Amino acid sequence: MNLFRKLFGSYSDKEVKRLQPIVDKIESYDEAMSKLSDDELKAKTSEFKERLNKGETLDDILPEAFAVVREAAFRVLKMKHYRVQLIGGIVLHQGRIAEMRTGEGKTLVATTAAYLNALSGKGVHVVTVNDYLAKRDGEEMGRVYEFLGLSVGIIVHGLDQAERRAAYESDITYGTNNEYGFDYLRDNMVIYKEERVQRPLNFAIVDEVDSILIDEARTPLIISGEGEKSTHLYSVADNFVKILKKEDDFTVDEKQHAVLLTDSGVEKAEKYFSLENYADTDNMEIQHHVIQALKAHNLMQRDIDYVIRDGEIVIVDEFTGRLMDGRRYSDGLHQAIEAKEGVKIERESKTLATITFQNYFRIYNKISGMTGTAQTEETEFREIYGLDVVVIPTNKPVQRIDYSDVVYKTERAKFNAIVNDIVELHKTGQPMLVGTISIEKSELLSSMLKRKGIPHQVLNAKHHEKEAEIVSHAGEKGMVTIATNMAGRGTDIKLTDGVDELGGLMIVGTERHESRRIDNQLRGRSGRQGDNGGSRFYISLEDDLMRLFGSERIKDITERLGLGDDDPIESKMVSNAIEQAQRRVEGNNFEVRKNVLQYDNVMNKQREIIYGQRSQVLEGENLREHIISMVDDIIITAVDAHLSQTVNEDQWDREGLIRYLSDVVGVDSLMDITDAEKLSRDELLDALKEKMHSIYDMKEEEIGEDIREIERVILLRVVDTKWMDHIDAMDKLKQGIGLRAYRQKDPAVEYRFEGMNMFEEMIFNIKEDTIRYLYRVQAEKKIERERVAEPVAASHGDDSLKKEPRKVKDKTGRNDLCKCGSGKKFKNCCGKFQ
Repeated sequence: MNLFRKLFGSYSDKEVKRLQPIVDKIESYDEAMSKLSDDELKAKTSEFKERLNKGETLDDILPEAFAVVREAAFRVLKMKHYRVQLIGGIVLHQGRIAEMRTGEGKTLVATTAAYLNALSGKGVHVVTVNDYLAKRDGEEMGRVYEFLGLSVGIIVHGLDQAERRAAYESDITYGTNNEYGFDYLRDNMVIYKEERVQRPLNFAIVDEVDSILIDEARTPLIISGEGEKSTHLYSVADNFVKILKKEDDFTVDEKQHAVLLTDSGVEKAEKYFSLENYADTDNMEIQHHVIQALKAHNLMQRDIDYVIRDGEIVIVDEFTGRLMDGRRYSDGLHQAIEAKEGVKIERESKTLATITFQNYFRIYNKISGMTGTAQTEETEFREIYGLDVVVIPTNKPVQRIDYSDVVYKTERAKFNAIVNDIVELHKTGQPMLVGTISIEKSELLSSMLKRKGIPHQVLNAKHHEKEAEIVSHAGEKGMVTIATNMAGRGTDIKLTDGVDELGGLMIVGTERHESRRIDNQLRGRSGRQGDNGGSRFYISLEDDLMRLFGSERIKDITERLGLGDDDPIESKMVSNAIEQAQRRVEGNNFEVRKNVLQYDNVMNKQREIIYGQRSQVLEGENLREHIISMVDDIIITAVDAHLSQTVNEDQWDREGLIRYLSDVVGVDSLMDITDAEKLSRDELLDALKEKMHSIYDMKEEEIGEDIREIERVILLRVVDTKWMDHIDAMDKLKQGIGLRAYRQKDPAVEYRFEGMNMFEEMIFNIKEDTIRYLYRVQAEKKIERERVAEPVAASHGDDSLKKEPRKVKDKTGRNDLCKCGSGKKFKNCCGKFQ
């Protein structure tokens, strides 16, 4: 492979060569741009926008636009893009990853691509790894954009909604991956479109792209909050249904898997829960709990549909009879069964919204990225994100010397050797940056250096601004800086006078990371812009990487050589074994991330459907046709269940069909059963549609133009409630699905199949509940939009939900929030039946 590359050049070499003519064209404008006045240079922005409006493309204006940014940066920042930085900017514009060494000025590189793409008016997001860098880069590079007449926004933690919206309305926005992702999720939870802060996601330039799209890919963004339902209501509803009599108070429709309260049952419910009108939309929550409790008692049978194991309800697969570990019935049915059986009722879902970075960034029309180290993960970038990596040459040849690894048998011997070498090198005045893979190891090393009397600074990624400040001084004469490998990332280390002659910055790696990329990042802190520098890694056979993944042959070699604990091992074979171990771990981690994505892709498709539906509702579209379509779907499903074409006509249940649909629309009977029996299946289907449509027409006439807003209110409320429950059910399914592997089944395939069934079930429940509430809504009732749950926490976690306790007053007034955690006022919740 190396010989092939020498003969024909690497992929990146060819790509860079292909871009050289564009760079020549950019530089050809240099003299003309330098002669323009400030006002004339600024006027170029309006000129470019006009040209785009007339049909030119961004590629057409790229050379001149890049030349304009280059000149503006020189006037404002006294920086002028090098040729390699222009190549980097072209690569970013093309939606690719530019790998550029530390110190090559990636922050400046982004300005060309950001400016060019902002001319479209659709917005550009520059993504950084922390608030400090977002603020620093946004303010510094913002001077260039603002000089050219573009607006700049900065998204950091703590901004209010108006400030966020203003920042996103800007032509170019700087912010962190977390802030962008959480704002996307929050925007898909709003109940009025005016509450949104983001515009449609257009173009993202991701700084430190490997950190964000690789290292953080396994940990989803999670917004948690107080759910609508409380476990208390399940117990209350369970107690209520125990006093009801079948046929007198409710009927059971096994074909439709439904239970229906009779007039007698409704009267009992109104008395039990102290309600004026059980069918009122304000009582949706109680209706839901009662129906689920009735289903639990009348449709779900212990040891047939589920079993009780270790105090938990475990579902039985209806086809195989096997226990479905981790699967929970959705829509509150599982909690209703728990109440029925007297086991602990699991708290309702508190995950309101969640997404992985992998799927968030794939929403953008175009993404690109910059980093000092991406090539080792090129396969992953290409496979997951469709991004290729172009290695950009350095502006000046790299002078850093990367010394061979030194290997010791024990960790104690390794750290003694590191400390002794630091003491000797410190005498010369050469600065050192010592990288550790954990805070614990950095503190151990610090204590050893203190005993030797070596002054040093310890940095372990706790405070970004302090972090950047400390790292920026790491190139000063005699400075010893201990840092965890990721600390201070994004900050250049500049050498002070006389340090280059001493050999530049020396990098000391105290352990090999499981990813070669992280090691390369550490090395890359030294040798910027042609500076001298050096790097060396120290390894022990007791290090985690060597212990878990290293070859036994290495230990055999050390034993045969008869080396003592303090004797260093320098062997090509040892170095190769270390790299093989790293490749093995990298491969394992890639498979894990692919697996995470495989699971999240199932949720992602469902998320797109739900968010798309919410968006239609928020945009104020006339939902009448959508509602009528829901009505028709319910009728068709009910007809298929009661008048199945797979059984003889004499087994059809026309009476059950009429009763079920009558209950849905809230009338005594849609049709006389004798009339229904005279009709064919298709004639009955059409007749039922006509009846239900006409009832809805009357409802529209009764309510008037307010019906359109009422449709939006109810559909939003139902969709949000069902989606929140579905997220919880899917999460439970994912937690238990791994056990299916023991049954020779692919867990990912099982998850996709069951997840699809659960989603289809949720969609039907959305339709049914929406129609039930709309047909029962009353003209005199003013219905307002309200959240089904209030977000209380945003976490970037580990696939587990971080829950925060809700604080309530000791004494609950009628207008206070109910203690059950429903998010409703006490008088509209548990206070109703006290």
